[in-house]
Amino acid sequence: MSTETDTDLFSDIDLGWEHLKNRLFLWVIFAASMFGVVMLALLLFDVATDFYVGLTEYNISLVDFFTRDGSRREELSGFRGAIVASIMLMVLVTILSFFVGVGSAIYLEEYAPDNRITRLIEANLANLAGVPSIVYGLLGLAAFVNGIGMGPILLAGSIALALLVMPIIIVSAQEALRSVPDGVRNGSYATGATKWQTIRRVVLPAAIPGIMTGTILALARAIGETAPLIMVGAVFINRMPYGPFDRFSAMPTTIYNWANEPSQHFIHLAAVGIVVLLTFLFVMNAVAMYIRHKYETEV
Repeated sequence: MSTETDTDLFSDIDLGWEHLKNRLFLWVIFAASMFGVVMLALLLFDVATDFYVGLTEYNISLVDFFTRDGSRREELSGFRGAIVASIMLMVLVTILSFFVGVGSAIYLEEYAPDNRITRLIEANLANLAGVPSIVYGLLGLAAFVNGIGMGPILLAGSIALALLVMPIIIVSAQEALRSVPDGVRNGSYATGATKWQTIRRVVLPAAIPGIMTGTILALARAIGETAPLIMVGAVFINRMPYGPFDRFSAMPTTIYNWANEPSQHFIHLAAVGIVVLLTFLFVMNAVAMYIRHKYETEV
């Protein structure tokens, strides 16, 4: 009796239409994926074309480009100050965000009680990771540049970027700590180790590859951000910064300023700068992938 009922139930389903819907859905998601890939390829092709034209037709010397600072004169413009400023930014952002971010993740995962307040904090951290970057620039402008009178210096930009990447570092560090099996912790406790000894000698060494991967990817996002730096006043500066209290113009803001110039020479200078910035991004992402691959291979 039940067999006949099941047969009648499935006989009402048009399997041909179901297969057609599955194929249509597959093509839709494939087209959506290819749209992003094609747009990225076109963007890279356009940048590579402008880069090649700048080197051949506008005689942009890579040696001069890497050894000169910015200038209002197109034939004297270089990228040295912007590269140095971006490197100094990343060093300061790492110092300001890494230890606070990892410490916060350790507290939330290992010490904080599982209650409503902890869950509320974690939910807010996840939301902060998706806040537009210009909001952090406005915060840096109001609180640090104007609020306490720091002015548009490199330290103010570093604080704004550190606030931007800190939620990302905290969330990625939490995920890395969660990936460590509880059996490892319990085994450490069974040998008489304290909670802090277990975290420092057992949990953190196992989670460090994941923490480092998340941190590098967060810094790779920060190095390409333009809006927060513009908001804190990182406008065109034609000299190289020598400390955290100097005014600066990082790679993204220099490219932005060059792209706004009417001269085609500046447009091609911006293309060369984009290639340099993309190289930094690719290297940082490659390091993150290498750390992740090495960790997975060892596990």
